[in-house]
Amino acid sequence: MTLTTPLCDLLEIEYPIVQAPIGSATTPELAAAVSNAGGLGHLAVTWRDLEETRRAIRGTHELTDQPFAVNLVCDDATTIVERDEHLEAILDAGADVVTLSFGEAAPFVEQIHEAGALVFQTVGSAAAAREAVAAGVDAVVTQGLEAGGHVQSEVATTALVPRVADAVGDEVPIVAAGGIADGRGIAAALALGADGAWLGTRFVATEEASVHETYRRRLRESDETDTAYTTLFDKGWPGTPHRVLRNDTLERWEAAGRPPAGDRPGEDDVVARTDDGDGEEIERYDEALATPAVKGDIEEMALFAGQSVGLTDDVRPAGALLEELVAETIETLSELPAARHG
Repeated sequence: MTLTTPLCDLLEIEYPIVQAPIGSATTPELAAAVSNAGGLGHLAVTWRDLEETRRAIRGTHELTDQPFAVNLVCDDATTIVERDEHLEAILDAGADVVTLSFGEAAPFVEQIHEAGALVFQTVGSAAAAREAVAAGVDAVVTQGLEAGGHVQSEVATTALVPRVADAVGDEVPIVAAGGIADGRGIAAALALGADGAWLGTRFVATEEASVHETYRRRLRESDETDTAYTTLFDKGWPGTPHRVLRNDTLERWEAAGRPPAGDRPGEDDVVARTDDGDGEEIERYDEALATPAVKGDIEEMALFAGQSVGLTDDVRPAGALLEELVAETIETLSELPAARHG
């Protein structure tokens, strides 16, 4: 049995598995490892400056000759570089695929296509998927409510994917995101009408991801009931819902009656610093990601994770993980007829 889908044909990759753009945790090593193993690796560059963006894309090209994606958030509230200038730098650096989230792809589709790249848009409804396809995107990513990190949907993956599949039919490939961490989830996504699966939390727990060891430990120890969907960690990206691991910061806020920003417990506490402890301050409700360079009380920070975290119980090389995901998916699909007929 093979796992070839329309997504594989579009991207010229072997397996319909996409490593999600997990913010500052993405590295050239991670993206290249996934792409070299037959999936689609991913870089997130919204929180990088132009030179860091160029360096990350160049470094990934040096490690793989396979396609990989670069994600850019369209919401101006979170960008550190003017969006149009950032997109131009991404395309000039030779991105194969540009994925856009938290905004409409329509203003950028022509520019991306003229540069010879493909464009994906993340959506949270069937209506948004229809609009994206009408704008000319090459694929849509359906992000379900179960997803970790910042979330732009209020619908569960199992309800969203079939709706989008019905809405766009065979016009473009559909990639399912949210709550997927193993081959069973990938097989389920395909059965729901998706052409591929987008995994974030599971790839945070890989050797190549740039995350603090305390963050990795919390991922390994947590289960499906240990996350919260909230807007609490809003410093840096106000008003945007996200899913994180429950921690003392969250529980103190809940115990205080969930007060608004400005009145929250320890509002101005500095819980950590970047650059080995001497750099930028990270306050209690910042949305900053816990990378290895962060020093301080890591467990008080926003530890982004989806509800699939209960399936994330070890850390391994990304290439080996992708191989296991492929094997699990094929095994699950091959066993379905026997399961149906007893």
